[in-house]
Amino acid sequence: MAKRKTWREKLLDAKDLPKVVSLNESARKHWKAGTMAIPSPMEINEIMATVPVGKVITLGEIRQMVARKHKADIGCPLTCGIFSWIAANAAFEAAAEGAKATTPYWRTLKTGGELNPKYPGGIEAQKKLLVSEGHKIIQKGKKYIVENYEDYLLKP
Repeated sequence: MAKRKTWREKLLDAKDLPKVVSLNESARKHWKAGTMAIPSPMEINEIMATVPVGKVITLGEIRQMVARKHKADIGCPLTCGIFSWIAANAAFEAAAEGAKATTPYWRTLKTGGELNPKYPGGIEAQKKLLVSEGHKIIQKGKKYIVENYEDYLLKP
């Protein structure tokens, strides 16, 4: 049986990415776009790593940055989300092994300022880290959101 890849190995596995794809007619109508940039996992990690203390970024802003970098109409929502999850787990894995400087994944929010339950430790861990950096977390229904997150956004 093959050994399972570590999160950091997954982060470094670029496959054939990044690339820009032309969307088919159905996707064009859905996304109102002609081209979509599909980033590499490391591209997403590099963006996440630039978010300083006191700031946050959403996957929406990350997608805009990816699209602009690759001269595409939009950044892929699926891969940007999956790769942010891989980057978060890779950073958590590295920190667990003693790394001092890791990607501050907890500063990356879902679109709308929502905390990501799939990040290491779930909502509670992300909430604790954001609160320690001065953010206030509010609950809206079943979701947890950084209050006034727009005021703290790292703009693309």
